[in-house]
Amino acid sequence: MANPVLAKPVLLTIDDDPEVLRSVERDLRTEYGTRFRVLRADSGATALKVLQKLKLRNLPVALLLVDQRMPQMSGVEFLEQAMELFSDAKQVLLTAYADTDAAIRAINTVKIDYYLLKPWDPPEERLYPVLNDLLDDWLSSFRPPFTGIRVIGNRWSPKSHQTKDFLGRNQVPYQWLDIETDEEARRLVTYAECDNMQHLPLVLFPDGSRLIQPTNVQIAEKIGLRTQAERPFYDLVIVGAGPAGLAAAVYGASEGLSTVMIEREAPGGQAGSSSRIENYLGFPVGLSGGDLARRAVAQAKRFGVEILTPQEATGVRVEGPYRIVTLADGSEISCHALMIAIGVTWRKLNMPGIERLTGAGVYYDAAQTEAIACSGEEVYIVGGANSSGQAAMYFSKYARKVTILVRGDSLAKSMSQYLIEQISATDNIIVKVHSSVVEVKGETSLEAIAIANIVTGEKQTVPATSLFIFIGALPRTDWLDGVVERDEQGFILSGPDLMRERRCPRGWFLDRDPFLLETSVPGIFVAGDVRYGSVKRVASGVGEGAIAVQFIHQYLSKV
Repeated sequence: MANPVLAKPVLLTIDDDPEVLRSVERDLRTEYGTRFRVLRADSGATALKVLQKLKLRNLPVALLLVDQRMPQMSGVEFLEQAMELFSDAKQVLLTAYADTDAAIRAINTVKIDYYLLKPWDPPEERLYPVLNDLLDDWLSSFRPPFTGIRVIGNRWSPKSHQTKDFLGRNQVPYQWLDIETDEEARRLVTYAECDNMQHLPLVLFPDGSRLIQPTNVQIAEKIGLRTQAERPFYDLVIVGAGPAGLAAAVYGASEGLSTVMIEREAPGGQAGSSSRIENYLGFPVGLSGGDLARRAVAQAKRFGVEILTPQEATGVRVEGPYRIVTLADGSEISCHALMIAIGVTWRKLNMPGIERLTGAGVYYDAAQTEAIACSGEEVYIVGGANSSGQAAMYFSKYARKVTILVRGDSLAKSMSQYLIEQISATDNIIVKVHSSVVEVKGETSLEAIAIANIVTGEKQTVPATSLFIFIGALPRTDWLDGVVERDEQGFILSGPDLMRERRCPRGWFLDRDPFLLETSVPGIFVAGDVRYGSVKRVASGVGEGAIAVQFIHQYLSKV
C-alpha cells in the first residue's frame, strides 16, 4: 500500500450570497491555492457537514472565513459549533459595517481571531496581510496529522483485535483509537453515523470511505492486497508464506518458474510476528520478524511472484500432470508443482470460558499488536520456547511486570541461551516454573487467571487482564486428508520418512524414490515447520524452501 500524500491544510469560506462566496473563493485561491486547499459552503449547516467529513478523513483545517449575517445560522453560531471539530483553526468573521458591534462581541465570547469589513478590495491591502499573519501563526504550531488508516474500537473486542492484528501483520500502518478512553474516537463514531457500539470496529480510510466490522478480505480489497490469481495455471503454487514458502518463492521465481503464493493471514508466518530474531545468520544486531518478512516479500515480488492474501487453500486434487488447488472462495488454481509450507499454529488451551475471552484479554501470539495497550500493566505469558522469550523481552519495554509461566523446571530445555540470559538480566521479568494456567475468569474480558503448581498441586488465583499463549505446534493439514501421507498429529511425511521396508508409499507410480522434500504424491512438496521431523527454526525453514526448489526443477524436467 502506497504511503498517503501529505494533504494540504484546508481554508473554508462560508457565505449565503453566491456572488460574495465566489469572490472570496477566487481571492483565496489566487493567493493561497498552491499551499492550501480552498473549499466553500453556502450555509453554516452545509459547512458543518463539510467539517465532519474532513474530520473523518483526518484532514487539517487552518482557517474558517465566515460571513456573520446568514439565515438559519449566523457566523458566530457556526463558529461556536465548528470549534468543537477544529479548535485550532483560525477564525475570521466577515461583517458589514452595521455588524461591527456583533463582531467585537464575538472576539470576547467565541474568541474569534479577527473580523474583516466588506468589501475587502483590494485584497492585497485589506485581506491578504491579515490572513498571512494568521496563517503564519497557525503553521508555526501545526503538526501534520496521521494520514493513514484509523481503527476505532474497544480494546476488549475480539473483532477489534482481529482487525488490528491483520493490519499489523500485513505491515499496514494504522492508528488505534479506543472508544472507551478517547473522546475523539467517540466523536468520529458519531460523525460516521455508527452510533451502535456493537458495530465496532469502525475502520476509516484516508479517502473518506469507511468499513464497519469488516472482514479481513474486505480490508484487503480496500487496501490493495491481492486475493485472486491473475492466471489459471502456474509452474509452481506455494501454500503458506512463512520463511520456507517465501524462500521457495524467491528461488523458484528467480529461476524462471511462474509462481503464485497463497497465504491465509499475512506473509511471514509465525516468524513474521516475532518481535526480535537475534540468531539469524547475517544480522548481528538481530531483526524483527516483520522486517524479515517485508524484505522477503519485496524480493519475491521483484522476481514476479504473485502473493494472494488473505486467501486459503481448502483442497487439492491430482489430474494427470496437474495439481489443482481449491481456494476458500471456490476458485481453483492449477500447477505442475505444488509446495505445502503452511507452518504450524499455536495449540489452544482447553478450559471453560477461554474461547469466549480469546481476543478479549487472551491472545495467541499478537505481542506486537497488543504491547502498547499493556503499558503499565502486568502481563502473563504461557510457554517456554523462543517465541515466549522474544515476546517477554518485547513486553518488558511497556508492561510494569511480565510473568512467564513454564511447566518445566527451567527454560533451558526449550529456549536459546541468549534469550535466557536477556530474561535473567531484565528486572521486570520473572519466571515461574512448574506452573500452568488451569482457569480463566471474566465475563466480557479477562479479569483473573488461576495458576496451578503441577508439582505441589497448589492453586493461586491472581488478577490478570492480558494472557499471551505460546505453546505447542499444531499443523493445519486436515484439508490434505486422503491426499498426502501424514503422521498421527498431522505433520506431512516426505522423502525417506515415506519409505517402509525400502518400499515407496502406496500409490507411488514413478520408477524412482520420492525426493528428499517430496510427499507421497509426486509433484507435491513440503518444507518448513509443517514437515514431519523439521527443525523449528527460521533458518531451517529458509534452507528447506530453497532446497525444495532444486527438487522441483528435477521433477518438472520429467513432466
